[in-house]
Amino acid sequence: MENQINVYEAIAESDVAIFWEQLRAYFERDILPDPEDEDREYFLDGTEYRENIQKLHERPQDRCHYLFFHRDGQEIGFAMPVIYTTEDGKCFILEFCVYPEFRGSGTGKECVRALLDWAAENGALYAELNYGGDNRRLRFWENVGFIKNGADEWGEPLLALPPKEDIPITVEALNDPDEWQLKKLINGYLLELGRQPLEEEQQQRLQQAIRDGKITFLIAKRGYRAVGMYTFHGVHGESVFCKGNGAISYVEPIFRKQGIAQKLAQAAQDTKI
Repeated sequence: MENQINVYEAIAESDVAIFWEQLRAYFERDILPDPEDEDREYFLDGTEYRENIQKLHERPQDRCHYLFFHRDGQEIGFAMPVIYTTEDGKCFILEFCVYPEFRGSGTGKECVRALLDWAAENGALYAELNYGGDNRRLRFWENVGFIKNGADEWGEPLLALPPKEDIPITVEALNDPDEWQLKKLINGYLLELGRQPLEEEQQQRLQQAIRDGKITFLIAKRGYRAVGMYTFHGVHGESVFCKGNGAISYVEPIFRKQGIAQKLAQAAQDTKI
């Protein structure tokens, strides 16, 4: 069909080589145009980034895919998604690019739709991405239905396209103080308050407080994904990430109005946290 956008996966070595050439050009042109940017070495000049992504690409589950967008037999862009079938069907879009000469006239939105259709065919139930705090990217993704959804474990803001499917929610006490998903939830909570994400020293003190039994967290999970938390904090909690004494309950925005906060509160009452 004329003007239809199709998604093709780079599998042959020659296609993978082209993908990495385009990815590097995208970083240099669109993401890190400042020659003085300290991140350029990691993404453009070093091998660590490529080695890390290649490990994700080669692992047997939750693989990273190298995709091209084609229209009328012509390559017009690419995407790099990871589908977490072992989590709750999340498709995390690591990178997305329409080449400059093909931008405009709704091509970006059409590529997003093609990507989401491809993801659904490969087991994805919804999508999420890190937009880097870039207002231009924020407006683009909001225009295709994504909404702000907290922050990642490093404190970077996230956007997500809410899932249509319901998956049972379970609530459990946090057992691993190093759990990365707890960092993600706390950073989302702090972002909503207009505060900075936890610094490394704060994370270490919080982890030690959990080990010492000074702070207990209940975690709401949708499959494997943590989507909410509850804790009752005292003096030690105040010194780490919150002010005052009392209960803190947080649910990621796309999972609100599903009774998760009530489940957390009930579990807290049952366990006398």
